[in-house]
Amino acid sequence: MDLEYAPAPESRSIVDIQPSYGLFVDGEFTEAGGTAFKTIDPASEEVLAEIGTATAADVDRAVAAARRAYDKVWGPMPGRERAKYLFRIARIVQERSRELAVLESIDNGKPIRESRDVDLPLVAAHFFYYAGWADKLGHAGFGSDPKPLGVAGQVIPWNFPLLMLAWKIAPALACGNTVVLKPAETTPLTALAFAEICRQAELPPGVVNIITGAGETGRALVEHPGIDKVAFTGSTEVGKQIARAVAGTPKKLTLELGGKAANIVFDDAPLDQAVEGIVNGIFFNQGHVCCAGSRLLVQESVAEELLERLKRRMATLRVGDPLDKNTDIGAINSAEQLAKIQELSQAGEAEGATRWSPACELPQRGFWFTPTVFTNVAQSHRIAREEIFGPVLSVLTFRTPDEAITKANNTPYGLSAGVWTEKGSRILWMAERLRAGIVWANTFNKFDPASPFGGYKESGFGREGGRHGLEAYLNV
Repeated sequence: MDLEYAPAPESRSIVDIQPSYGLFVDGEFTEAGGTAFKTIDPASEEVLAEIGTATAADVDRAVAAARRAYDKVWGPMPGRERAKYLFRIARIVQERSRELAVLESIDNGKPIRESRDVDLPLVAAHFFYYAGWADKLGHAGFGSDPKPLGVAGQVIPWNFPLLMLAWKIAPALACGNTVVLKPAETTPLTALAFAEICRQAELPPGVVNIITGAGETGRALVEHPGIDKVAFTGSTEVGKQIARAVAGTPKKLTLELGGKAANIVFDDAPLDQAVEGIVNGIFFNQGHVCCAGSRLLVQESVAEELLERLKRRMATLRVGDPLDKNTDIGAINSAEQLAKIQELSQAGEAEGATRWSPACELPQRGFWFTPTVFTNVAQSHRIAREEIFGPVLSVLTFRTPDEAITKANNTPYGLSAGVWTEKGSRILWMAERLRAGIVWANTFNKFDPASPFGGYKESGFGREGGRHGLEAYLNV
């Protein structure tokens, strides 16, 4: 079918989807073989849907469907034809962006302002971007005629459910691979909505398959012998388990794991701008960001003034209903994650750090945590070493650029960093020495589909986004 000028089929509502089935295999929603689990609204604790758990047999079916589609349809299809499907998916995502943004916010807990204005535009942008690459792979720098790998098994986290799906699926399809994707068990709804978008775009059956479940389902997918490529975004602990499972097999692997980013403010930085960057760096998406600027390193001469301004700004943040467009900080994704944030925050106080939060009345139901800043933090404290994955900021000070580098790199992670200064030469000097996959200059948490993203050390390996993101899905 020529999709270039074909009008999009009539949009269907999310309520028409059958999320209780839990599986989207070979172009159809089907019933999963395992026990159903509930996905809830973290802001109200109300049950949104019951989702089936994919069993090992279900994973077999999904992988087999992906293999058939790869061998018979998608793999042999010319790149220019694959591109038309990707362009069409991108357009449908744009058309249904309001619907998808609401679904993302009620399933994840993030403010609608973020899902509407950040997540959804980036989702569409990734499909548009990689659609442009589909017929130009020979010019990407990986040989004149690079070939796809086959079937990709992809496991994504709960903090950016639909955006992480786009990061994984768009480059895989552009390169000619087919996909079996497992969303996080607490946020499966937008992945199932995306499955419906695949049908709306008339994507050939089996090219994209969605399976739902928890860790056992993910393990069955990762270890399946029919998978040629594994892509995982999530915790470092689970990433290590996946690396061990894949070791000794011909499967290609990319891992995007945890982080403990340093956000470094020098004495010549524009402080009000830096404060906005600090707030965005740690409180965006409730701090549920692997590259969050959770360690603030401030030059001693401006530390007191910066903290005063930061506290004034934090006092204006609004915590509450994710569907209120005026909300700055929504709900913590789950009771389990809230307990982890609380435990590490209590450890910070027990180890001698000074805790401060603005006055904030939290809702009675749901999972909530007040934005928090710790001062008098030592590098030995758990809150300075461990990924909290919540709206908690640890503040340390430094005197010289060399000390800032030493403290910033004193972590097992290496995903991201931020540098705030008016000196361009200092930015370049710092970026060269920071062991981080991405370094922002006078900004934070800015993403673009043309820019590669990934980490060093225990933050994983491989890159997603940009031309570099194609390499993980090509036989080069």
